Amino acid sequence: MQSELVLLHGWGMNQGVWQLVQPELTFLYSGSVRSIDLPGFGNSNSNSCPSPYNLHDAAEIVSEQLSSGSIVMGWSLGGLFALYIAKHWPEKVSKVILVASTPFFAEADDWPGIKASVLEQFKEQLVNHREKTIERFLAIQAMGSESARDDIKQLKQLLNQYNAPESEALSAGLNILQNDDLRDVFTHCPVPIKAIFGRLDALVPYKAINKMAALNAEFEYEVLDKASHAPFISHKKEFLSAVKSML
Repeated sequence: MQSELVLLHGWGMNQGVWQLVQPELTFLYSGSVRSIDLPGFGNSNSNSCPSPYNLHDAAEIVSEQLSSGSIVMGWSLGGLFALYIAKHWPEKVSKVILVASTPFFAEADDWPGIKASVLEQFKEQLVNHREKTIERFLAIQAMGSESARDDIKQLKQLLNQYNAPESEALSAGLNILQNDDLRDVFTHCPVPIKAIFGRLDALVPYKAINKMAALNAEFEYEVLDKASHAPFISHKKEFLSAVKSML
């Protein structure tokens, strides 16, 4: 039986972001394709937020929704969930496909990433202007795309079909992006890891890709030259062609 392809969204988003490519992915892939909301985002049960909210407990909730041997495709924050589940519940995952994601998002010594000040700024703004912060984040997602304005408009329409994220999940998600370092998990992952990156990504710097390749000799990836942080929205055709070879 063909394993299921499961799509995990990024921070501040919900499964609506995948609706632009899900029909094509279903066509490409002979198994079933399903997108799920991370705990506290979209239509995930409002009781599903672990308290306190941390990566382990939230990932466990997601792992319980997976059938065994799933291919898990995680975009951005969703990629950390995919890696974590592959390491801790390996029977659930047969392959990880990261999309614009890295095992460690924060900038550190000898590791290119998001500056701490940027994440801190997001946190402060979240408290006072949640809508605006998520909108700014959407603008970053589409940066570098030739159709950025249309992409953002379309994204907002899709996301609005689902519930707004819980504030606890939003701030915990930023904490995970800032503090959770899964480089060791990435190095010793029990399943194959593939990835698709955008060369113009402001959140996963191009320089981080070589660092990732140095950690895991089996790691295979493709870089879409003109894409930024949401290649499946801005460069759908190239994205689907990359996925096809990875499935």
